[in-house]
Amino acid sequence: MLEQLVELDKDLFLYLNGMGNVYWDAFWMFFTAKFNWIPLYAVLVFLMYKKLNSKMFVLTVIIIVLMITFTDQVTNLFKHGVKRLRPCQDESLVDIMRLVKSHCGGRYGYFSGHASNSMAVAIFTGKMLQYRFKYLIYIMIVWSLFMAYSRVYIGVHFPLDILSGMVFGGVSGYGFYRLERYVQKRFTVAK
Repeated sequence: MLEQLVELDKDLFLYLNGMGNVYWDAFWMFFTAKFNWIPLYAVLVFLMYKKLNSKMFVLTVIIIVLMITFTDQVTNLFKHGVKRLRPCQDESLVDIMRLVKSHCGGRYGYFSGHASNSMAVAIFTGKMLQYRFKYLIYIMIVWSLFMAYSRVYIGVHFPLDILSGMVFGGVSGYGFYRLERYVQKRFTVAK
């Protein structure tokens, strides 16, 4: 059963990755680069700053740092524990897939750090800012879906890598959002 799932995942990867063309490569390479999203992160942090008092803002930033660290480290544990090769490291796929990046990245890809981190940020910020921006969570989830797809497009993750990463990131983002709510209540009561 697991072998069939892996083969279906490979087939879906080849289909989705094969849909790419040179006209879209630059767009998806831009989209997948975390550095390019610093302005978005800055706007989200600014909006949180406007919502919170200074002390609570600092605590919230610490929680966000913990969330990203947590999702990153758990992702790395899975990558080195499961040891599933990235598509661009799988010799059965290398000659028939598109690798858009100049290099493949690490050897293992299960599950995607981009997918888990972006979904954690999407859920956390969407929930944090829902008081003012009712539909922000949906916009952020769509952004995260595009981020996840970009990893298949450029050839560095299988669809199950990104799906697993998104599920883990979503659960993490919600969990850290609940932690932030708890900390805020405790901080408010302590005053």
